[in-house]
Amino acid sequence: MSTQAAPASGFRRALSALILTFMSFFPMATISLAETPPENRFPEVAKLPTQVDLPDPLVMLNGTRVTSKEQWLRARRPELIVLFEHYMYGHAPPAPASVAAVIERQDYQLFGGKATKKEVTLTVGPPGCPKIHLLLIVPNARKGPAPVFLGMNFCGNHALLEDPTVAPPTSWMYDKYPGVKDHRATEAGRGSQIDVWAIEQSIDRGYAVATFYNGDVDPDRPDVREGIQKHLTPGKYDWGTIAAWAWGLQRAVDYLVTNNDIDRARIAVVGHSRLGKTALLAGAFDKRIALIIAHQAGCGGSAPSRSKVGESVKQINDHFPHWFNRKFKEFNGQPDRLPFDQHCLVAIAAPRPVLFTNAIEDVWANSAGQFQVLQAADAVYRFLGASGIDAMEMPPPGKLVDSQLGYHIRAGGHSMGKSDWLVFLEFADKHLPKETGASHESP
Repeated sequence: MSTQAAPASGFRRALSALILTFMSFFPMATISLAETPPENRFPEVAKLPTQVDLPDPLVMLNGTRVTSKEQWLRARRPELIVLFEHYMYGHAPPAPASVAAVIERQDYQLFGGKATKKEVTLTVGPPGCPKIHLLLIVPNARKGPAPVFLGMNFCGNHALLEDPTVAPPTSWMYDKYPGVKDHRATEAGRGSQIDVWAIEQSIDRGYAVATFYNGDVDPDRPDVREGIQKHLTPGKYDWGTIAAWAWGLQRAVDYLVTNNDIDRARIAVVGHSRLGKTALLAGAFDKRIALIIAHQAGCGGSAPSRSKVGESVKQINDHFPHWFNRKFKEFNGQPDRLPFDQHCLVAIAAPRPVLFTNAIEDVWANSAGQFQVLQAADAVYRFLGASGIDAMEMPPPGKLVDSQLGYHIRAGGHSMGKSDWLVFLEFADKHLPKETGASHESP
């Protein structure tokens, strides 16, 4: 089967608004912004003003204050998308004209008959481009299409179930996980991540789960690109691995909105750590995603780049040079020059619900800074007539702030497990639409 893909990237959608911004800088200019080289569209990093505090998300790059919802939607939100693309994540290519989906294997009796499992291969690029191997598990006891949690996993689909039929990845894998030998999956890793994803727990609550190995899109190694990037207009787009992963999640959405078992109005994206950064980016840029959960995402995701706590911009770029674009590395010693911070990425998602979850011992992810990010995004949510974060201070461990901008912190360290999924489920129960949806909104 083929599924119709989403419209073009954020850059194309934002171009008209960016032209207006450019003209506000140079009202007598006649040059076409579309013909201007990308490096000339915005100031060089050294020429950006220093802003110690988080920039006001309701102030345009040229200093103009946003005064209406229409101005936010038509000018400031598109401007922020392009700013993030230019200075941080890179420009992803447009969505393909279609995504071909082939069901490789299915089992209608998973978990003793409680769920149906499908392994779906998605073709998202030209011949030779890696394919996405989506594991989709849907509850059988339901009255209509099911809401779904979508996210990437670190260890392969075979690690999430005690099921000998689930195919393991064939691409490069992290060598620190169970069953990985010489950077390749083996049978020893099968079922090793059951508690990490706790899929049966979500099925019991009426939710479907869709997931795939992040290495299907781009194996997470700094030395060589083995994923989709080299197959999709190589050399034209300076997009980092996090942008590539987010693009892959959006291709999975292309498929899910055509699947009759899935409620296209109730798609939640979730990710842990570097994949939490990815979930936030994918969800912010794609309005078809109804709810975003970033779990312990930290620097480059849910924590402020300007913070002096936890991982810094320089540290993340030094250790993971492939995650972001080249321009972001120019902020290594001067993050205060960023014309945005991560609260602006949350603001792009407004007024959709966003949840940040953390752990006390995970100092590197800067849990307090993540709370500040939500507080700083609150102004945009209120401006658009939605509720924001209903907390003045960080909650005590174990208490969920379940407002439109949600927050939770627990005991323990950097990990994801059953207790975290219970929080995800509680937040989704409250904030996903209650009725089933028959239509979706394009990114």
